[in-house]
Amino acid sequence: MSTPPTPPAVSAPVLVEPTLTRGADGTVRQAAVPPAAPQVRRGSLADIPFDNAREAPAEAVLSRKQPGGSGGDGDGGGGGGGGEWRDVTAAEFAEEVLAVAKGLIAEGLGPGDRIAIMARTTYEWTLLDFAAWAAGLVTVPIYPTSSALQARWILQDSGAAACAVETAEQSRLISQERKELGGLVHLWQFDTGALGRLRRAGRNVPDDEVAARRAALAPETPATLVYTSGTTGRPKGCVLTHGNFFAEVDNAIELLHPVFKSVSKYPASTLLFLPLSHVFGRMVAIGCLRARVRLGHAPSIRTEDLLADLAGFRPSFLLAIPYVLEKVYNTGRATAEKMGRAASFDRAARIARRYGEAVEAAEHGTGPGPGIGLRAARALYDPLVYRRIRAALGGHVRYAICGGSPLGHRLAAFYAGAGIEIYEGYGLTETTAAATVTPPLKPRLGTVGWPLPGTAVRIADDGEVLLGGGQVFQGYWDGERAEAVPAGRGGWFATGDLGALDDEGYLTITGRKKDIIITSGGKNVTPAPLEDRLRAHPLISQCMVVGDNRSFVAALITLDPDGLAHWRRMTKKQHVPIRELVDDDELRTTLQRAVDEANQLVSRAESIRKFAVLPVDFTEEGGHLTPSLKLRRAAIARDFETEVEALYRK
Repeated sequence: MSTPPTPPAVSAPVLVEPTLTRGADGTVRQAAVPPAAPQVRRGSLADIPFDNAREAPAEAVLSRKQPGGSGGDGDGGGGGGGGEWRDVTAAEFAEEVLAVAKGLIAEGLGPGDRIAIMARTTYEWTLLDFAAWAAGLVTVPIYPTSSALQARWILQDSGAAACAVETAEQSRLISQERKELGGLVHLWQFDTGALGRLRRAGRNVPDDEVAARRAALAPETPATLVYTSGTTGRPKGCVLTHGNFFAEVDNAIELLHPVFKSVSKYPASTLLFLPLSHVFGRMVAIGCLRARVRLGHAPSIRTEDLLADLAGFRPSFLLAIPYVLEKVYNTGRATAEKMGRAASFDRAARIARRYGEAVEAAEHGTGPGPGIGLRAARALYDPLVYRRIRAALGGHVRYAICGGSPLGHRLAAFYAGAGIEIYEGYGLTETTAAATVTPPLKPRLGTVGWPLPGTAVRIADDGEVLLGGGQVFQGYWDGERAEAVPAGRGGWFATGDLGALDDEGYLTITGRKKDIIITSGGKNVTPAPLEDRLRAHPLISQCMVVGDNRSFVAALITLDPDGLAHWRRMTKKQHVPIRELVDDDELRTTLQRAVDEANQLVSRAESIRKFAVLPVDFTEEGGHLTPSLKLRRAAIARDFETEVEALYRK
């Protein structure tokens, strides 16, 4: 049968500088990079496991955690604690995909039917994803933390005929909504052996039936409906095709050569711990299978579980959001402070940042690179600080792909100096994840990089970021099919984000159009830079800037549990109740320094004049964060109206 071509091997990163278009005022208004990989014109993602099995049957493409060293029946992902990692070869994975696909067919699911998956980041998630495609189905992710109403909306809107969940609790959650879900025929549970039963159910289905369903798929066929996190209103289903994913992952593989085609002594591998229900994690999982990079899954993000999984798996690169990298840095500093070595850690951090900035300057031809003294200082602190940071991430990590929100120049420079190169990217669900990414060998710290090969970025007159490329989605799901791409401007997808391109085509994101605050004095304020800087502080969990139609800008701040616990120990205030602590002069002085530092990013008219410290955190469970940890601003403003009003009393 026809199959898409395997991405060609290359010996070095593909690095083509963007073609730039300037506006009448001389500023860069558009940057475009040609594709680095050929367009896939036939086949689908369903072919990837079978191509791998044919071309490299014995190569390890995944690893599975075996709880307690047992094999089991292939269900119930595990994670954290004990257990060994067992490699899964390309041939073994293809065999499992085929068996589960036959089971889905045996259960009566037809081509184009939707199957929802509600689970943590597990091997079973990825297995069912590829098996569903092999059976001609369309997968629909649901966040494992979704409420009953959220899950019901996605199942209703997508018209899902089947839903696979991980746990009994999730099964009960869906079951209580079944009376509203007339089209939902099947409900399966991973940890009670659902995939094993599907394999057995499909034993009498001929292999040719799966082959025929795969042959009927094409790049333009919908592969998945990924629902936006819904910061305002109901989530919308983005229709992503097989071709969207090929355009995304094939170009990313070619550009991020050091990541996907390891040039170090360690074979390329990653441990995925971000949700597969988010397009960011899903794209990397597909990219790893496409590039035959060993992939592991970590379902638990509890600190002790994740650290144990990282230590056991020892990945060469990670997919992360800024929160994780901030947490590792802040934990390292807190540990040093507890040992009386905070000053030493801070010196090491300054040296790492200087080193990272010097390397960046050399790569851009604007500086000579790190001098002898800086190299010696870095070598001194490597075993004392930087090696410990790398050890917390498994010891072998040399690269991290970071997205979701800006990491910031300081942390990016620190990690670069500590021996972990950061590839920061930017994209949306509607663009199948990354539309821009930091180019290897030519980083620009503090930006989200260049357009991914095959992508163009344009800045509209009002500063909105517009995107074009093969990874831009087909449209939003209207209950039966994809609508035309909305919010278009002359064939471009309008992101709703604000940004700017510099003179070399690097993109900087400055905020969201809908989040702009207009003070009563008429000053436009973009809250994201202030919020991002404050969230990087070890004591701060979340921050929301307020001030729309007010005389000045203020902020609501919540406290990070780990950072607060460390601060309590250091200040001997373990027993002070949290509701008293939020008004503690010493705590507020520390937070005021963080606010003053953030205010350096903006003019005085845009700076935070007052802040309130809340005794509770913003959480998804409380309705204040989306599953991808974005602020639900309207809900926060409503629930903390009293605290906001108090900031503006004379």
